[in-house]
Amino acid sequence: MYWWGPFVLLASFLFMEFMAWATHKFLMHGFMWHFHSDHHVPENKFFERNDVFFLIFAIPSWLCIMLGMMYTSYIPVWLGFGIAAYGLAYFLVHDVYIHRRFRWLRDIDHPYFIAIRKAHKMHHKHLGKEHGECFGMLIVPRKYYREAKETFKRKYGVENEK
Repeated sequence: MYWWGPFVLLASFLFMEFMAWATHKFLMHGFMWHFHSDHHVPENKFFERNDVFFLIFAIPSWLCIMLGMMYTSYIPVWLGFGIAAYGLAYFLVHDVYIHRRFRWLRDIDHPYFIAIRKAHKMHHKHLGKEHGECFGMLIVPRKYYREAKETFKRKYGVENEK
């Protein structure tokens, strides 16, 4: 077993946040708006056209893992697992926690997760593909984290820390 494998997994996971941001900003809010537009319309449909993007990210993960295993090349395998780990995080954070598509993870009460929901809410205030903001998932603008921290302190009576 190679000792560097987990580092490749972590690097590909972190790189996926940038890829997701760029894909969201330039493709989903660009020429692929047709698939993403129903995600910005408040409806209670379980499946959306937007769900096709799951495949766009799952296929490279699967190919890296499969081809890496077939040709005993472990770097693609670890890259594929990093992409898959980001996909799992995306599913849990975006679909389960933010959009409440399932009834789990609803009681997370932490400033970071409050900031994630606020940033995503700001992204969804724009119903069209123009004038968007907050295209990432795990990295949110500092102002939303500060607001969430203040809300958390007020809610729980936590004193200001220096």
